[in-house]
Amino acid sequence: MSQTPVNPADALQGITEGDIANYLAHTPGFFERHAALLATVQLTHPHGHRAISLQERQAEMLREKIKGLEQRLMEMIRNGQENVAIADRLHRWTLKLMRAAQPEDVPAVLLESLQHEFMIPQAGLRLWGVDEGHAELTWTQAVSADVQSFAGSLAHPYCGVNSGFEAARWLGLADSGGTATSLALVPLRRGTQTFGLLVLGSPDPTRYTAEMGTEFLTRIGELAAAALARLLPPAA
Repeated sequence: MSQTPVNPADALQGITEGDIANYLAHTPGFFERHAALLATVQLTHPHGHRAISLQERQAEMLREKIKGLEQRLMEMIRNGQENVAIADRLHRWTLKLMRAAQPEDVPAVLLESLQHEFMIPQAGLRLWGVDEGHAELTWTQAVSADVQSFAGSLAHPYCGVNSGFEAARWLGLADSGGTATSLALVPLRRGTQTFGLLVLGSPDPTRYTAEMGTEFLTRIGELAAAALARLLPPAA
């Protein structure tokens, strides 16, 4: 009894592309048994409409992957170089603080070198609770209770728009290019005692924003506080 020939189209009914992909993924010997098939497979070029072979497409994918890895490598190198440069600036600034001969010299050295090393347009500083022998310095002039309370409430440096902060008045504007539109306010502490506020300002509204990280500014504040603690009475 003769069998009715099976139509290939009918045999494929119910088989999805997923079924085919799953079969090929779990049948590694398929293309070994049908090696000639690889040479006949045609794919659409990713950047045009011409057909290319599977080998060409694989080579193109490999080139794209290598290009992406090269870009990531260049970005890592660039970030590494920037981090080294920042570390060098921080090192030079720290050395200048340590080399300040007298305690009363520290505030001026701190601000001038900070502006120079990190290209900060404006910087200001106020301290309170200092030793009586330093009470007449520019940096120890009277500060309102509101400012002291605000500084004490900062768990992290504030970065954002200058909305009329009293501390913005401490900034020197002669060579800074105008009024600060963005600020960074960095609390200065010895232990749990807040004894000052470092203010960094810029006419550029995007220099200090609420979205920026504050880890580096926190380190700046810790180093500055350690240096300025020389102006405080001995800790109890």
